[in-house]
Amino acid sequence: MKVLRTPDKRFEMLPDFPFEPHYVEIPNEWGPALRIHSIDEGPAGAPCVVLMHGVPTWSYLFRHLIPPIVRAGYRVLAPDLVGFGRSDKPSAIDDYSYERLVEWSAAWFEAVNPRRVTLIVHDWGGLIGLRVVARGSRRFARVMAMNTGLPTGTQVMSSEFATWQLMAHNMPVLPVGQIVNGGCFVDLPQDVIAAYDAPFPDESFKSGVRALPSLVPIHPDDPSAAENRDAWRSLRRFKKPFLTAFSDLDPISSGTEEVFKAAIPGASGQPHTRLRHAGHFVTEDRTERLVKVIGHVLRS
Repeated sequence: MKVLRTPDKRFEMLPDFPFEPHYVEIPNEWGPALRIHSIDEGPAGAPCVVLMHGVPTWSYLFRHLIPPIVRAGYRVLAPDLVGFGRSDKPSAIDDYSYERLVEWSAAWFEAVNPRRVTLIVHDWGGLIGLRVVARGSRRFARVMAMNTGLPTGTQVMSSEFATWQLMAHNMPVLPVGQIVNGGCFVDLPQDVIAAYDAPFPDESFKSGVRALPSLVPIHPDDPSAAENRDAWRSLRRFKKPFLTAFSDLDPISSGTEEVFKAAIPGASGQPHTRLRHAGHFVTEDRTERLVKVIGHVLRS
């Protein structure tokens, strides 16, 4: 396994991103140890909010959510998945599997060891983060899911998702920033689009972006479909607060929040939120509303 590391200069002077980088090294049984980056803000001993991004974004997605959560008295951790952001990037598409991503993220949780965690997940952050919760929920106080799911291969995937799979696999040059912009209800400024491109100096750094869409189980016998079914058996016993905050204009995850609300005991009676006039990347479209929703969740 060859591992790439994005030069630090790519992350200089990004708009609204004043956060110092923090790194831990995790073991990797499939190759060299991997360095994972996370934002780490707020008092170390405070209850913790962990923000997990999806594809093709990185912790930059949460830049506007972090300061108000810190002001509310919380420690905030926002890791970059392996293959994204400032974290190490295995260079081959075959280096990535769903199970490896779960193992790498679980190793990050063990290394950082956050306690009393409110876990907030988006997109692939949910596909991975919910698997970590299902392994053992002792460290987690509550979960908030945004435009995500935990597919087992029995769900019907949208045509938009199929198009995204083909794009990720086949486009010679994958315009990550423009893809994020296309998933928003509002147009992003050019410097923000460039910030989403920052982790990827060239196409060799984008193997994770290309690999992950095809790792989503879309048939019952796909790799990781059985592991996700096992995870659902655990989540159906999860009685701590589980909340959803989904947008109304996301063709990728539409309807998945109803699955969570029906299946997870902790979702019963919670103040679930439907965010209007927002696309897949809801943190970009409805920042102020989402800050209020998270504040309400943390006070509940």
